[in-house]
Amino acid sequence: MNQELNGSDLTRAMLERGDKHIWCAVSDDSDAEALSDQVDNDFTARVVSFKDGNFYCTSGTTWAFAVPIKIEPLTQTEAGL
Repeated sequence: MNQELNGSDLTRAMLERGDKHIWCAVSDDSDAEALSDQVDNDFTARVVSFKDGNFYCTSGTTWAFAVPIKIEPLTQTEAGL
C-alpha cells in the first residue's frame, strides 16, 4: 500500500521527479505554520530546489518547510483586464 505524501514531503517528492517552480506556503517552523502564515500573511514562494535540508525559492531565500498550494488560474475578466 502506497502512503500519500503531503506537506514538505510532497514538495521534496515533486522536486525529485523534476517539477519546477512549485508554488508553496513556506515557513521555518513547520508545515502547519507555513499554511497558517500563507492564509494570514501570504508567505508564498516558488520553490525550485531542496538541498542541505532547505527549500530554495526563485529569489534564493531558503525555508525549512514548503507546502505545495494550488494556484487557480484567473481569466482576463476576473483579473479586470
